[in-house]
Amino acid sequence: MPLFESLFLQCLAIALGACIGSFLNVVIYRVPAGLSILHPPSRCPHCLRQLAPRDNIPIIGWFLIKGKCRYCHTPVSWRYPAIEALTAFLFWSLAAYFGTSIPVLSLCFYAAFLSWLLALAMIDIDTMTLPNSLTQSGLLLGLIYQVSLASINGDRLAFPRLLLFGIGGAVLGIWLLEIMRIAGRMFLQKEAMGGGDPKLASMIGMWLGWENVLLTILIASAIGTLVGAITIITKDLGKQQPIPFGPFLALGGAISLFFGKSILSAYLGWFGLA
Repeated sequence: MPLFESLFLQCLAIALGACIGSFLNVVIYRVPAGLSILHPPSRCPHCLRQLAPRDNIPIIGWFLIKGKCRYCHTPVSWRYPAIEALTAFLFWSLAAYFGTSIPVLSLCFYAAFLSWLLALAMIDIDTMTLPNSLTQSGLLLGLIYQVSLASINGDRLAFPRLLLFGIGGAVLGIWLLEIMRIAGRMFLQKEAMGGGDPKLASMIGMWLGWENVLLTILIASAIGTLVGAITIITKDLGKQQPIPFGPFLALGGAISLFFGKSILSAYLGWFGLA
């Protein structure tokens, strides 16, 4: 891939990612509240004044207003530019890692997948919920992605194979998390996992297939256990707060997207099965 073409793709990815990150801020705030993500335009949640175009510039806009609403001077959370920057980083990572080794359409789908994961992770952190509207739409988009792969491949046999690949991953994801949820409830005598987590695992399985959804759940469980152990050590046991599992699933899904094949190949190689 020529250097200029690579740099152009990466710069485009950063700019697009920052803009999408700005929209994700709207999704993260409005979806749990049951508000429209399209109307009204972006506004201050305190004084309800519509933001000026210059205030909506991704990342830069927050610094221009010095972290405060231009009209009522209420502090604006640093998380807004942070999510925009994180989305830009994720999009850049796609462009830098995959480049032109995969079709542009696949890059666009991967960007959408990571956007869904980020929005769901942040909503789960804020509200301890994973909205059905996002998990279901993400599942449907994953199905469309599998169909598009079959179209790109041009092989008539690829369509049923990829469809079964995605559906199999979705079914395995929701079954495994439901089993973990039921087992946790029986062992701990309380809800150990939210009802949205199996749906998120199903969404990830539709995108990445059964092997990578297994890897995703393994990674999420390992990181979740580590974070839980640190929380127990550093905080009063009587004041523990529930830890959302969605962010760990989202992180596991992102890792599997980038490195799933390498991790699985290395794992099988250890047993001489690769």
